[in-house]
Amino acid sequence: MNALLRLLLLCIAAALPLAATADEPKKVLRVAFSSAETGFDPVKLNDLYSRAITAHIFEALYQYDPLARPTKIRPLLADGMPVSSPDFKVWTIKVRRGIYFADDPAFKGRKREVTAQDFVYVFKRVFDPANKSAGLGELDSVGFVGLMAQYQEAVKTRKPFDYDREVEGIKALDRYTLRITLEAPRPRLLEVLAQSDLYGAMAREVVEFYGDQIDAHPVGTGPFRLKQWRRSSLIVLERNPDYREEHYTAEPAADDAEGQAILARLKGKRMPLIDEVQVSIINESQPRWLAFLNGQIDALATQTGAVPIEFVNIAMPGGHLAPNLARRGIQGWQVVNPDAGVSFFNMENPVVGGYTPEKVALRRAISLAYDVQREIRVVRRGIGVPAQSMLVPHTSGYDPAFKSEMGDYDPARAKALLDLYGYVDRDGDGWREQPDGSPLVLEMTTQPEQRNRDFDLVWKKCMDAIGIRIRFITGQWPENLKSARAGKLMMWQLGGSADKPDGQGSLARYYGPEAGAQNLARFKLEAFDKLYDQLQALPDGPERDKLFLEAKRLTTAYMPWKAHVHRVEIDLVQPWVVGYRRPLFWTEWFQYVDIDPSKRPN
Repeated sequence: MNALLRLLLLCIAAALPLAATADEPKKVLRVAFSSAETGFDPVKLNDLYSRAITAHIFEALYQYDPLARPTKIRPLLADGMPVSSPDFKVWTIKVRRGIYFADDPAFKGRKREVTAQDFVYVFKRVFDPANKSAGLGELDSVGFVGLMAQYQEAVKTRKPFDYDREVEGIKALDRYTLRITLEAPRPRLLEVLAQSDLYGAMAREVVEFYGDQIDAHPVGTGPFRLKQWRRSSLIVLERNPDYREEHYTAEPAADDAEGQAILARLKGKRMPLIDEVQVSIINESQPRWLAFLNGQIDALATQTGAVPIEFVNIAMPGGHLAPNLARRGIQGWQVVNPDAGVSFFNMENPVVGGYTPEKVALRRAISLAYDVQREIRVVRRGIGVPAQSMLVPHTSGYDPAFKSEMGDYDPARAKALLDLYGYVDRDGDGWREQPDGSPLVLEMTTQPEQRNRDFDLVWKKCMDAIGIRIRFITGQWPENLKSARAGKLMMWQLGGSADKPDGQGSLARYYGPEAGAQNLARFKLEAFDKLYDQLQALPDGPERDKLFLEAKRLTTAYMPWKAHVHRVEIDLVQPWVVGYRRPLFWTEWFQYVDIDPSKRPN
């Protein structure tokens, strides 16, 4: 081990929190995120890393069974499953009695029970223009009667949003009864109501007490509360001492041997099973990998921090756990994610944006020139599924047999398209100009980590091959996300994960009202928005599948997003971590795992 590596390990050891000692018999789970969080106010979140924290602090009306595959939704803070009208436009939900928020100074020493009105407040916050909510597009498409009208009124009048005004779309009929009324049928509303990371119960008095500091003071009903936060460095969650008595239960399939084994070991145990979670932000891959090998973190797991792609063939050569890791009792899984590695073109950018034929041709040419197989082979170490659309595995609308231009690599065709629409080298310097003769230079936003530099090299090689200049603008993930939401970036490569079994969530990246939120490309096409609205209203079935196909073809034709791959990731957990199973569409898992102190080294 060279001196630089020893110094690196010492720095990691200093940065990571210490595990519990014999005098402190706490069960502590130590994990690492590969990118930094942005904050903990759910209404403002648009990143996976922050949502992975809020999902453990807040609780929604419903939740996903941690072991059921296919997925199953069950009550959380709701008292039973919802009752819907036959047309799926009116939903009535009972809220459990006797559920309390974690103690906080905002409550002035009183215990604060959750009521139906708290959920009314949560959804209204999304429609308050002052919050600039990333979830506005999603909830607008759900169609709560009257809420978008109230949002538009607040924007027009520039007056504060009136939270006390009763709105037909969501109201408390009594202390424990919530009624939701929608403009159109929404057969899958339950999936929206099962997102604890975004729509968990919040107390209005807490938000008003902390004001613009609320993102640092999340107060929920969940199994954990925020103990410590050093931005972009360390997040510590501790067991919520006020958490009600809940016991581990799940319903794995009868033939699911792994799930049944987890259930047998954990069933009936009081939740959460551990006392504290320490999340270290370790952006670089090698330090994260070494921290795991040295036992300084307990898991390289989930999409927030799985095994870095540089080390997947070391961890699981040929898809099998490496013998040296197996001998140590380390557990490993290889999984195809419900996600896609993607790049977007800002449709409002004067170089790559627009809907005219030459702009569409430019984006399609760039897509055709990008070598996805090279990305998989070189950057992703040979694991990954080439994407044919933004629809992702494990969701409705995804068809593994579907093929489109999105998945083609054809530099000759790319050059022909560019030539046809006037993107040619006019001055003989080897680089193409725009049809009007002005320089053609792509600007790709990136991050400083090694894995991003590897992606940049693939982009550079592919664009050089067709005579297009590309330069890279480096920034940290949270700042890049803010700039993307504000429409300031030309192009950016990132990952996108499904948070629901319904594939329509992936299509939100094209939906006009989601511009600046999920729709970072700011794509606005009336024909697509109409398709999206139709998909919302239809129940699952052949008719809806036809619309998914039409949506995939339409978005491929305009190419505001380039889908690269569906990521295949590897999760590793230490032998003392018990009960881990990767969540599919949800981000909460800390409360479902236990620590076996007898297997953890002293």
